[in-house]
Amino acid sequence: MKRDMITLAGVEIELHETGEGAPILLLHSAQGFVPSQPYVGMLAKARRLIAPSHPGFGHSALPDWLDTVDDISYLYLELMDRLRLDKVDLVGSSLGGWIAAEMAVKAPARVRKMVLVSPVGVKTGPSDQFDIPDIYAMPQAKVNGLLFHDPAKFQFDPTKLSDDELTVIARNRETLALLAWEPWMHDPKLTRRLHRVDVPTLFLRGASDGLVTAEYVARFARLLPNARIETIPEAGHAAQVEQPAAFAQKVLGFLDA
Repeated sequence: MKRDMITLAGVEIELHETGEGAPILLLHSAQGFVPSQPYVGMLAKARRLIAPSHPGFGHSALPDWLDTVDDISYLYLELMDRLRLDKVDLVGSSLGGWIAAEMAVKAPARVRKMVLVSPVGVKTGPSDQFDIPDIYAMPQAKVNGLLFHDPAKFQFDPTKLSDDELTVIARNRETLALLAWEPWMHDPKLTRRLHRVDVPTLFLRGASDGLVTAEYVARFARLLPNARIETIPEAGHAAQVEQPAAFAQKVLGFLDA
């Protein structure tokens, strides 16, 4: 996989790219982009895969003026301009799904199809309750139980990680808090704009996802005029990590249909 550092609107962005064919702009979750995860190679066998690290994640810079997902969506539209991509397929997971939705409402003509994997970003439930659990108010073991169908396979052992890897994890958590803290995990205006997104959209959700409920996904999908929902068994919030083959099959099957 090719890795570059490029500058967009004065922001240095880490950019990964591999594969050939029609482009997929892959927008990672709050866990960051990990090129070695199996689903990446599976997608790249069929498509050109373009995967930026969001500002403040991985090794991308985080300028003082950038503090919302809305800011990132404009930055990635500029990325499409830089790469001379008139139209792409968007695939976004969790936080990346929120970014994808923000991009699509701004420039629906530049999106061919969209896959949102357990996305956050809208407020659909009661105003006095969180739609998404507050992961900063619970121990990491409980968070892992919400993230994974089988959390025992994904135990976090910091002693096995390098200082650089630990720094990236800390930056990812800090940046997520900046982007999603208030209001928690949503843009209040996004629900009023999603009717603009008439492109075919697939919502994917792991059946054991404890962060994004089936009810939340159903309410989110109803905000788009051309959306459908599929579920991946034996997977949690990070379905692409726990069930990479099923994930790649569903994504490519939808995009290529």
